Amino acid sequence: MNQIFVIEPYRQSGTWVFDDEARGLVQEPFVSNIPKMIDQLVGEGVARFTMNFSDQEFPGGINHLKWVRAEMNGNWYTDGDGEGWLCPALLKYFPEAPSDLYVSITNMRVK
Repeated sequence: MNQIFVIEPYRQSGTWVFDDEARGLVQEPFVSNIPKMIDQLVGEGVARFTMNFSDQEFPGGINHLKWVRAEMNGNWYTDGDGEGWLCPALLKYFPEAPSDLYVSITNMRVK
């Protein structure tokens, strides 16, 4: 079964964060090169957007991240151009770090 998760990242204090109250996440920051990867996807001037993600391919999944290695309770992923670290909050969505993550970006809103 294909399960797609949805979050709405927004800019706070110069980085991307998101809330998911159902999973106990409030202002959860993206760190370690993930903000740069997001900036490359959304471009400049975007303040908020909707991110759909899954460990399975889905229509509109524009970015494919491959698992590289585990480190410090988190996991490194590559998009082919660089690597970024996803913190243990990833495990609130998946029972273990998936080998593949597929991402789509929609509803971009400017500042």
